Amino acid sequence: MKNSDKSINPNAFANILKNSKKLDVQSLANEILEGNIASLSKGLTYAESSLKAHRLIANQLLSILYSKSGKSIRIGITGIPGVGKSTFIESLGLYLANQGLKVAVLAIDPSSSKTKGSILGDKTRMNDLSQHPLAFIRPSPSSGSLGGVAKKTRESIFLCEAAGFEVILIETVGVGQSETSVKSMVDFFVLLMLAGAGDELQGIKRGIMEMTDLLVVNKADGENKRAAQVAAAEYKRAMHLFPPNLNEWIPEVSTASAIENTGIDTIWEIIKKFENQQKTKGYFQNERELQNEEWFKTFFSQELEDLILEDSLIKQVYESSLENVKSLRLHPHQAVADILSQIKDRLKS
Repeated sequence: MKNSDKSINPNAFANILKNSKKLDVQSLANEILEGNIASLSKGLTYAESSLKAHRLIANQLLSILYSKSGKSIRIGITGIPGVGKSTFIESLGLYLANQGLKVAVLAIDPSSSKTKGSILGDKTRMNDLSQHPLAFIRPSPSSGSLGGVAKKTRESIFLCEAAGFEVILIETVGVGQSETSVKSMVDFFVLLMLAGAGDELQGIKRGIMEMTDLLVVNKADGENKRAAQVAAAEYKRAMHLFPPNLNEWIPEVSTASAIENTGIDTIWEIIKKFENQQKTKGYFQNERELQNEEWFKTFFSQELEDLILEDSLIKQVYESSLENVKSLRLHPHQAVADILSQIKDRLKS
């Protein structure tokens, strides 16, 4: 059926927004600013949706709330599967919430490469934290996005900040060495490691260690406590070999046990020390500007690709070129050149 894949007319959708209380974006924004969790969840659903109509709502919502965001400390937490990220985050989250801080956890669950589905089970793994009145946990599927984060993690951060959350904890999927995109979204980057899991210094790429602001040897309890202390000393020596950070922060190494609730207060003291130092020296705002720049570039690329592929002829050329590349009938460089040529011709017409 011709034009069956056409997107909703933006003008027609704007009229729907005006005439429907359910889609009153300004009211939804006001409710989010008041800290209404149901409204925040609704806003996050719009932001994560791939439907064109929902994306229009999300864009309007973010435009309204943009100036109301940015007042939190954004903390990225990564580590290999089994390192205890969820338990650690719950322990840290409870520690902060019990001090009166509003804590949002954005937990990224890996999506299946076969079914594209996700378990989204972080609320069940953080049962105590999920019931705390000052905490909010939002599991989101990675949906094939690389870098350990979801495609709309930045949008989720801003919406949570607009709702008044003072600490945003971002738990990545824990896929390992490619998990670096989260660094461009957060102020402070925590890498969790284990002791006694083989050659620790060879078990992770240098790149992710160079981006780390704090390396935590987790599960430092019971018989493993001594091994964790030894591993922490090894990591500390190794990290001193890296070139100094441009922001003058010297990465720290610590140990923690989420089960015994030890080391959590020290970790928060390190994060606060980092925040104070960066704000005093002016690096904090510079980093936020870089985060906003990266968000703009990423969103622009995504939207541009979607806009281009809305053209039926270009989409046909794209799909044909893709098949030819897969079957080795066409080199990827030539395929891209063909698509760009088609785009230029369409712009001239």
